[in-house]
Amino acid sequence: MNVPGFPSRGSGFESFLRESGAGLLRFAHVLTLDRAAAEDLTQETLIRVGLAWSRLRDDGNPVGYAQRTMVNVFLNERRRRKAIPVERVPESAREDPELAAVDSAAVIRQILGSLPPKQRAAIAMRYLADLPDHQIGQLLGCTEATVRSQMSRGLSTLRARLASER
Repeated sequence: MNVPGFPSRGSGFESFLRESGAGLLRFAHVLTLDRAAAEDLTQETLIRVGLAWSRLRDDGNPVGYAQRTMVNVFLNERRRRKAIPVERVPESAREDPELAAVDSAAVIRQILGSLPPKQRAAIAMRYLADLPDHQIGQLLGCTEATVRSQMSRGLSTLRARLASER
């Protein structure tokens, strides 16, 4: 089925999905710390990448565009998030056994979750996507010095909280 404005089968988008989809999902998981939210974030990102695909092929860096889009969607969602009242609270989702295999992983995820979104995003981009400061700065819309500051503060918080957990 062809969707107007979305890439066709022969456009290279499918190979981009096969090659980059899992990495983008891992990146989203580090940002959101929730499997379902990571899947939603990845899906939203891939929709936006798909709609911009004709421009991206000329650019030659669809993964970078996807990472920047993902960070922007994540940060914008964090700003807009509002509680939605419900009559009954649904059961909490079960953890993915592979992601929660190590006991300390839950503690690390909790500590990561307490970091401000930009610090968490900077740490994820450095240690998961292995991006240099200037690219992280471009993705976050800040200077390299701010990236280093965000990284330093985030890592300091992580170290302090991990030490207190032991």
